[in-house]
Amino acid sequence: MPLPPELLPSRREMLTRCGMGFGALALADLATSEASESGNPLLPKKPHFEPRAKHIIHLFMNGGPSHVDTFDPKPQLQEMAGKPLPGGNLRTERPTGNLFPSPYKFKQYGESGIPVSEIFKHTAQHVDEMAIIRSMHADVPNHEPSLLLMNCGDARLIRPSVGSWLTWGLGTENQNLPAFVAMCPGGYPIQESQNWQAGFLPGIFQGTHIDTKSTQIEKLIENIRNSRVSRTEQRRQLDLLEKLNRKHLEKRQNDEKLESRIQSFELAYRMQMEAAEAFDVSREPKHIQDAYGPGTQARQILIARRLVERGVRYVQVWHGAGQPWDSHDDIEVNHRRLAGECDMAIAALIGDLKQRGLLQDTLILWGGEFGRTPAVELPKKGSNAGKINGRDHNHHGFTMWMAGGGVKGGTIYGATDEFGYKAVENKVHVHDLHATILHLMGFDHERLTYRYAGRDFRLTDVHGNVVHDVIA
Repeated sequence: MPLPPELLPSRREMLTRCGMGFGALALADLATSEASESGNPLLPKKPHFEPRAKHIIHLFMNGGPSHVDTFDPKPQLQEMAGKPLPGGNLRTERPTGNLFPSPYKFKQYGESGIPVSEIFKHTAQHVDEMAIIRSMHADVPNHEPSLLLMNCGDARLIRPSVGSWLTWGLGTENQNLPAFVAMCPGGYPIQESQNWQAGFLPGIFQGTHIDTKSTQIEKLIENIRNSRVSRTEQRRQLDLLEKLNRKHLEKRQNDEKLESRIQSFELAYRMQMEAAEAFDVSREPKHIQDAYGPGTQARQILIARRLVERGVRYVQVWHGAGQPWDSHDDIEVNHRRLAGECDMAIAALIGDLKQRGLLQDTLILWGGEFGRTPAVELPKKGSNAGKINGRDHNHHGFTMWMAGGGVKGGTIYGATDEFGYKAVENKVHVHDLHATILHLMGFDHERLTYRYAGRDFRLTDVHGNVVHDVIA
């Protein structure tokens, strides 16, 4: 007579009973060692050495801002406007025409005299706090792989995101808020939650997505309040649920996904106490709100400051779903509008953190997944609506900047060629940027590894060099 289905062993149980039990136990121990030591994988941990920064705010200009229109001025574009790029055609996704000068004026700011575009005139007031890397380069001119490369260190394979690596390595200072928050108004960007995925790390280290389009706390964070039961009753329900889940977990060899689910229930309960307050910018004085300015971008950048102030480890602030900075046409109008949505807030963030004594512990990172071409993009069906006033994707050279958190302010590092097409001096790959970020957070990127599928993985794979010249 066959056994009833509920008595049949699972695949894992069958392997365990057939002589591979010790291997299964060892694998489970590797996957959950952090949790087993303390019972809480998010408790603060020490890095390899004394860190320069303890928190990161990543301002992600989704879609690829044009470096030659923001932080990398090219006078040669003006001089050779309308002429072909010397030396041959640009390697891009779509047909490009002749050289296209920036429609914006640049001005020098600060003691360092670094030139910045007029569309970031407020941010430019803090240029002496910034290290501007003008020689960034990536692998391909496509959004999807470039987003994953920038956020996860690999353009194709499933890998943990930067925020997941850091929260796994460092834990978090506030157990009532997520260690890693990704704010993106209007939904998900391209590649969706893969941009803040935990990959093969335990799921508890995945970023928590917040749609900051809404200003109401109940819509901003789903189920933030329970109107049906008291907190005491809710706590009793959660304790019972945890007891049942733990029994379930023990029978399944401490499955890491199940462990992460249990941890998420507990975090969700704790968030009800503190998240509503942390995300409510109306609690800020009026002069602070006015300094950040109006609109969704300003509000979520202010939220980012409130989160790091409360101990959140990694905050990623997306400039909208889709690719808002992807200006294949009307770049003069679109880039001016987009910069206007965040310029005041970025300046206020730097000044606010500095005034509160938090800038030295908080690393701010600004940029997109790549830059844009110095030549105009030619019209193509479905691409730029027949207009000849935009730029195509450009992964050969682009700009990112960092501020705070041990960065050498008032610094320009690297350079693109005289037209801004490709990085030619002190080239910095995305892997190098990640190595530098980890270094500022107290990690040797070659030693921050996680054993998975028989090999040790790291954020920078087998690449990456720390850019010491941008470190104070």
